[in-house]
Amino acid sequence: AVQEVAFPLAHAIADVQAAVDAGLDVNRFGRRLSFFFNAHNDLVEEIAKFRAARRLWATLVRERYDGDDASCHLRFHTQTGGSTLTAQQPLNNVVRVAVQALAAVLGGTQSLHTNAYDEALALPTEDSARLALRTQQILAHESGVAQTVDPLGGSYYAESLTAALAREARALLRHVDALGGAARAIENGY
Repeated sequence: AVQEVAFPLAHAIADVQAAVDAGLDVNRFGRRLSFFFNAHNDLVEEIAKFRAARRLWATLVRERYDGDDASCHLRFHTQTGGSTLTAQQPLNNVVRVAVQALAAVLGGTQSLHTNAYDEALALPTEDSARLALRTQQILAHESGVAQTVDPLGGSYYAESLTAALAREARALLRHVDALGGAARAIENGY
């Protein structure tokens, strides 16, 4: 989870820095940035991963670029984890996708793609694609989880895990910075 937070943010920092170096104001373009994350099976860890990414991005943009509130918001799309789907007993993937989608919503995603349960076998059937859509609709309209901004805010476990992931991701970002930033780190095989 730490790498899933740190590495996308490291890439975004490189992009923001390039734009700032070219004379652009982060407070003009920062509000248009968006991220893409995957959701996996550990419900609370995934929620904390998304919360940590949001918290860390806001801190980084404010510290490095004096970003305003809008440019500090981490807007992101989430796709449920296709790599977690199993070809054996594919109907169990319905539950996996629901848990992953719930984690994304509780973590603050702005848009969501739910995989179909049979995608480990082939392209989704019409019925499995409809069920993936209904999973989103049930979460959005029947579960109540989207009616508050941060339903787990204040939970000791969620808060401590969020803080730990943010701290570890920040340490990894410092390491990437020490390597010369994301682009140089990649060029050097990191």
